[in-house]
Amino acid sequence: MGISVVIHTYNSEMYLEKCLESVKEFAEIIICDMYSTDKTIEIAQKYGCRIIYHENIGYADPARNWAMNHASNEWIFVLDSDEISPKTLNDFLHEWVETEKAKTHYKGMYIPRKNIQIGNFLRAWYPNTIIRLFKKGYFDWPAEVHCSPKILGAVYTINPKEHEKAIIHYNHQSISSFIKRMDIYTTLELDKFSQRGVKFKLWYLLLRPIGEFIKRYFFKSGYKDGMPGFLFAIFIGIYKFIAIAKLWEMEYKEKVNFDETNLPTEYNM
Repeated sequence: MGISVVIHTYNSEMYLEKCLESVKEFAEIIICDMYSTDKTIEIAQKYGCRIIYHENIGYADPARNWAMNHASNEWIFVLDSDEISPKTLNDFLHEWVETEKAKTHYKGMYIPRKNIQIGNFLRAWYPNTIIRLFKKGYFDWPAEVHCSPKILGAVYTINPKEHEKAIIHYNHQSISSFIKRMDIYTTLELDKFSQRGVKFKLWYLLLRPIGEFIKRYFFKSGYKDGMPGFLFAIFIGIYKFIAIAKLWEMEYKEKVNFDETNLPTEYNM
């Protein structure tokens, strides 16, 4: 029983070759590209990937279902272009899909992930367990950013203690890249707030970022990661702060019917 690998790309030349080298043994590799302008397609062609294209909308989630439905095999393994699947995991997946429970019971699999920031593995972000193996026809991936797919059936979980089976994710290798992506994704968080009916509250703005820092730095052992762990915990707190601040901005502009093209020229003290 073969496994199709699906990888979403946009200007992914930095890590794509490492990613493809790690999964070249799989039966099929599908690249879902959002019209890259760098060497992404050239690299994909070098590895004999099947290439399909999707409109570039700034993030991959809305294209997940569309791309995965192009897979030829019963099982689909999803990777990001800045991720590597270790051979230990590859061997396990190939063996697992042949088991009786995989054939008759399970429809997906949670896999732990090791996030690498500025060249350092972060304990504060482990196991970051995510669903990345799917049985075709038994999943639905919502279009919202950073949403978990819905699996129609039981989901197997790899024990996070089995570190050798974790996906390796080259997340952010500079503070600048983190900040650039943070602005994009905190804006996309507004849709998730709206869908969950979340409204701005001052205590939420003040306490949620602090709580996130405490969770990452102390409870998730970020302090063991030295300065990279400290900075990560700080920036995750800032991420939450900015997302909630943007929620206030959105509600405020709606309340006052804000029009940036028609601003007053005088302001009273």
